Amino acid sequence: MAEYFSFFPKTIYEQELDQSSIDVVTNLVSRFTFEKKFKENTSVFQKYDIVDGDTPESIAYKLYGSAEKHWIVLSMNDIVDPQYDWPLDQITLGNFVNSKYTANANVGQSGLSWAQSNIHSYYKIEKRTTISTGDYKEDTIELDANTYANVAATTTTVTVPNGKQVKIEVLKNVKTYYEYEIDYNERNRTINLLKPEFVNASTDELKRVLGFR
Repeated sequence: MAEYFSFFPKTIYEQELDQSSIDVVTNLVSRFTFEKKFKENTSVFQKYDIVDGDTPESIAYKLYGSAEKHWIVLSMNDIVDPQYDWPLDQITLGNFVNSKYTANANVGQSGLSWAQSNIHSYYKIEKRTTISTGDYKEDTIELDANTYANVAATTTTVTVPNGKQVKIEVLKNVKTYYEYEIDYNERNRTINLLKPEFVNASTDELKRVLGFR
């Protein structure tokens, strides 16, 4: 972090109650991010799946040889707050869920137990398989509880206008609050990492944008 903020412009800070006290501080209001078209250019990045124990610093060290380059990991993935935008490990996630849902739990029940046993959302799943070719399509539709209760799980075969037979399966599924939190936690599991050969150019661009000399 020290290297990253060393490129930021300085500003004069005068204490309101003591105008004789003047400090030169780093202007943290400044921001840097890669352009969208750059981040979407598949030739400059590689995919990476975060595992438990990974941090922006540890990934930067492994890939770029310096933990100080973690700002590249964050900027490439629009991560502003690593505490909330970075996947939690299993133990931390369990503690988070337990704390979040404690108020919902019954007497003697943990928040985690409540989250694991109560339904967050309801789904109807429609699977269509062309019997002769094996072509397959699946759609998942979120429903409210009342509509879900009236959905019947069925399997039928129909003949479509081109003469082919299609098997249609209607299934039902639910997601608990705990499963919802797991899915939400996984949303940023796969990230884009700038390839090492572009790091020096990116650092130069950071300096240019922030007016570093």
